[in-house]
Amino acid sequence: MTVFKGVYTALITPFKDGKVDDASFQALIERQIENGVHGIIPVGTTGESATVDDAEHWHLFDLAIEAANRRVPVLAGCGSNDTQAAIRH
Repeated sequence: MTVFKGVYTALITPFKDGKVDDASFQALIERQIENGVHGIIPVGTTGESATVDDAEHWHLFDLAIEAANRRVPVLAGCGSNDTQAAIRH
């Protein structure tokens, strides 16, 4: 049985002035969906999972869910250098 099928993008996290750039992040998601991805992965394996704090992780998950608006699945990137942090996510 295939659970996931198609293309799922591990999204980058744009920052501006040291903070997550919400508008750019959601625009990136919109562009991905418009171009046919089957799902998105916020805080995926693009590097920032080790550098954003818990609040930023959850904020990015919330932004992604809002932007996707049930059009594609959102898989929360939970990787971390800290096992307990990965479990929390």
